[in-house]
Amino acid sequence: MYIVTGGAGFIGSNLIHELNREGISDILVVDNFATTAKLFNLHGARFADYMDKYEFRRALAVGSLGISRVQAIFHQGACSNTLLDDGVYMMDNNFTCSREILDYAIQQQAPLIYASSAAVYGLSGPGHFSPTDENEKPLNIYGFSKLAFDHHVRHRMERGDLPISVVGLRYFNVYGPRETHKGRMASVIHHFSKQIKDTRTVRLFEGSGGYGNGEQRRDFVFVRDLARMNMFFAQIGPYAPASGAARTFQGVVNAGTGHARTFNEVARALMGVWGEARIEYVPFPADLAARYQHFTEAELTGLRAIGCNLPFTPLETGVRETFPSGTIPA
Repeated sequence: MYIVTGGAGFIGSNLIHELNREGISDILVVDNFATTAKLFNLHGARFADYMDKYEFRRALAVGSLGISRVQAIFHQGACSNTLLDDGVYMMDNNFTCSREILDYAIQQQAPLIYASSAAVYGLSGPGHFSPTDENEKPLNIYGFSKLAFDHHVRHRMERGDLPISVVGLRYFNVYGPRETHKGRMASVIHHFSKQIKDTRTVRLFEGSGGYGNGEQRRDFVFVRDLARMNMFFAQIGPYAPASGAARTFQGVVNAGTGHARTFNEVARALMGVWGEARIEYVPFPADLAARYQHFTEAELTGLRAIGCNLPFTPLETGVRETFPSGTIPA
């Protein structure tokens, strides 16, 4: 069986649909439906079982999960609200839970691929997005919780204490289908689409952080590319070794395209789907100055060094695939 935590969420649900395309449905979905809108993400998906995340953690604690063989664990579940300041909850949910799942993966001898975040880099500028200590300066407890688990994994790697594949993927600015439920935390691509459809205007920030109007840059990565990257490190489907001998992958690496794009380019790509719209540049909020990433761009040396050479979907193509029917999906 495959375990996908956060399986009803944005990245987790896209991963389940991608697994289904490879004929895999022996999947345990772990999530929490306090936000019931997530159920739409699993429309058309096939899976074998479901557990609430708290039930899952209790089962791990007492050794009663009852799965005879775990093929791989995709740990996508986390509190991703960067505005939440409850440090006790954030560290329990994102760090302690992740450590419990790592211990279970080792017990099961199952590969663990988990979601880290580019939030660990804080206000790093161009040339400072490689996964090294001097670049890791998170601005909030969310970023710190992700960095803390990355540190834990790297420490155990250095001690030779990880007998399985363990890969942390530092997701950059992810967009794609099945993110409507995220509300305010959805990607700018989702929000800009709603603006264009509702008002025929897209609102971008005026110049800030040394960039001109709408010229702030982000590394936008298509969610299906990340689903396939997870499958690559679990050696599933087209990524299974031809020889049948599985490799062991270990590392904390960036998961972005390595090519930053401007918000103006995003707006133009969306107009290719929704039609022409007016761009309005709005003043940059003063209260964001010390906590806004004006630039992100994944440095991919680590990703390539551990053997992942998957291509990335260009922004314009990803936008068209996100809205194939000219509607914003539920």
